[in-house]
Amino acid sequence: MTDLQPRIAMAAIINAMWDLHAKRAKKPLWKLLSDMTPRQIVNAIDFQYITDALTEDEAIAILERRHATKHEREAILLRDGYPAYTTSAGWMGYSDDKVRLLCREAIADGFTHFKVKVGADPADDARRVGMVRDEIGPDRHLMIDANQRWNVGEAIERVRALSRFNLLWIEEPTSPDDILGHAAIARAVAPIGVATGEHCANRVLFKQLLQANAISFCQIDSCRLGGVNENLAVILMAAKFAVPVCPHAGGVGLCELVQHLSMWDYLAVSGRMDDRVTEFVDHLHEHFVDPVVLRRGRYMAPAAAGYSSTIRQESRDAYRYPGGPIWSALVKTVKESP
Repeated sequence: MTDLQPRIAMAAIINAMWDLHAKRAKKPLWKLLSDMTPRQIVNAIDFQYITDALTEDEAIAILERRHATKHEREAILLRDGYPAYTTSAGWMGYSDDKVRLLCREAIADGFTHFKVKVGADPADDARRVGMVRDEIGPDRHLMIDANQRWNVGEAIERVRALSRFNLLWIEEPTSPDDILGHAAIARAVAPIGVATGEHCANRVLFKQLLQANAISFCQIDSCRLGGVNENLAVILMAAKFAVPVCPHAGGVGLCELVQHLSMWDYLAVSGRMDDRVTEFVDHLHEHFVDPVVLRRGRYMAPAAAGYSSTIRQESRDAYRYPGGPIWSALVKTVKESP
């Protein structure tokens, strides 16, 4: 069993416990975390293996800097929400007409940050990235995501070739385990930032990425790390190294969860939203009791108690394995196929 498998299983259990804790406290998770004292937060973090990057005393000092002004920022959060970026316009395989339409719709919805998938044919990447840049104009932010497609040298070459489109970051340019490779890419493509983290399975990988100056944007994932507790550790390490936290949230419930962590980061840790943004993918939110609410390209703070992770009963019944109607229909289709 790899390190990733037990981490995901641990995250499921720990996230469920935080969801129950927040529900018992009758608070959304972001509010529950924000109301905790610096010492309570630090007591929830396992500092083993990361004290060479962040000590308990340093974590408390970071939290104490923002503690007295949290309520002022909470009022801003409740009024304005938290900035999101869209990936929905930049998927590979979409027709040009669809990409242009999705860009225009996202602009009308208030989005200012757009991400495009790359890593296929270089000429086609350049054409698609250029098309999105043309649609969103020179003042909105444009990012690219290679989903671990390249070797180090190839990543440097490919990003440099696309740099004329004024990119904010290159995401996952190579293997998420390659700390030194990310550092080499970061040095070679600056001032374009390197973003990674959605496939980093533990806080030690994040520690090394930060220590090596390998990332300019820290992309935590609410379910890939070991639940809320380990995400708190990474957010605080990122603050120590002055690296903005810009979480991964590729739909399927990840948006519902990670919005709480971003909001806690703003309220209790970084105290700012101008240099960070959280991914939004409009995918499968209809299966959740408390789905995300976006307004003018911003996550609005959840009001319901819990971690926004409860799946609707109808969806659980429909997809229950192996006897739910979705699975039964699939099995029937397979059996009847020639």
